[in-house]
Amino acid sequence: MSPHIVLLVNPTARNGGAMRLLEPVVRHLRPRGAEVSVIVGESAADALDRACTAVAERPDALVAFGGDGLVHLAVQAVAGSEVPLGIIPAGTGNDIATAFGLPYRDPIAAAEVVLGGRARTVDAARVEAGGESEWFAGVVCCGFDSRVNERANRLTWPRGMAKYLLALAQELREFQPIPFRVELDDGAEVLELEAMLVAVGNTSSYGAGMKVCPDARFDDGLLDVTILGAVPKGAFVRAFPRVYRGTHTTHPAVTTRRAKRVLLEAPDVVAYADGERVGPGPILCEAVPAALSVLTL
Repeated sequence: MSPHIVLLVNPTARNGGAMRLLEPVVRHLRPRGAEVSVIVGESAADALDRACTAVAERPDALVAFGGDGLVHLAVQAVAGSEVPLGIIPAGTGNDIATAFGLPYRDPIAAAEVVLGGRARTVDAARVEAGGESEWFAGVVCCGFDSRVNERANRLTWPRGMAKYLLALAQELREFQPIPFRVELDDGAEVLELEAMLVAVGNTSSYGAGMKVCPDARFDDGLLDVTILGAVPKGAFVRAFPRVYRGTHTTHPAVTTRRAKRVLLEAPDVVAYADGERVGPGPILCEAVPAALSVLTL
């Protein structure tokens, strides 16, 4: 019996360039025996509704064809179900695909994993903020990084990564450290400190390669917490490149912890999960072991 694969597509990934990659991928899948359905939502809400409807019909896989934002949306549909998640990376940032060891520069190679890979059970996590509750597979951030996201989302120009670089430069001029209260595992440990940002990771990286929680594992039933304490802006700029190597955790201003439940409280902070806006604090994150099945090598 031919496998039924549902492709969930983000038409705006890579500023629309991902759509040029879709046809070769579909042409590759169908002759190899797969029945392929394609979902292109008119909006994120419409795409999620269609994805949930498709998952209810129990296809052999729901495959996110896009970047981390689309993977985040697909996770809402498949987490807690028996339908595995496939990923064909086609976005600007493909951190979740990278965490699962998937080819992120070759859509055809990623399509091969969809056809012949194994379904691996991994953790996901829940985040609650501003009255909203969602799944996430990667990283929740709040503080400087989420404020950069807020600013970038208000910009209409430039496009792509240039927009985020501009937002970063603008936010850096105005940003002041934020007083955070971080509660781990229902009060087992409480940290109160001024910080630049707090990240909670089910996987290690976000923002197209920033290894903010470099030791995070997606199969240990826990979340990694990285806190960058208050530092002068010059020191922040000098230390920032270390996040791409994951060596920032040795900086004296960085605190790391590991927990199943993480409660973050701070004034005027907004949570972003897998690069997608969730809502304002307080922010509660909780690991859910073995909540997700992912097609991997």
